[in-house]
Amino acid sequence: MVPIILSIILIIALVFSISVVVKKRKKAGITGIKSALTSICFFLIAITNLLAYWFNFMGLLNWSITVVLLILGAYFTKYMPISEG
Repeated sequence: MVPIILSIILIIALVFSISVVVKKRKKAGITGIKSALTSICFFLIAITNLLAYWFNFMGLLNWSITVVLLILGAYFTKYMPISEG
C-alpha cells in the first residue's frame, strides 16, 4: 500500500513541477530547448527511477542512466539564463 501511495505522490509532484517550470519559462519569455535541458534531465531521472521501481529493474542499468542524466543535467546548466533577482 505504501509504495502505491508514494508512487502517486511522486507522479502528482512531477506533474506539478513540470507545469510550474513551463509557466515560469513562459512568464520570463524564455524559448529554446537548450535552456530547458537541465530540467528535462532531472524530470527524466524521476521518471526512470519510478519506472525502475514499478518494473523491479533496480540494477546497474538504472543507476547508470541516473548518473548519466545527472551529469548531463549539470552540464546543460551553462545554457540556463541568469535570472535578474
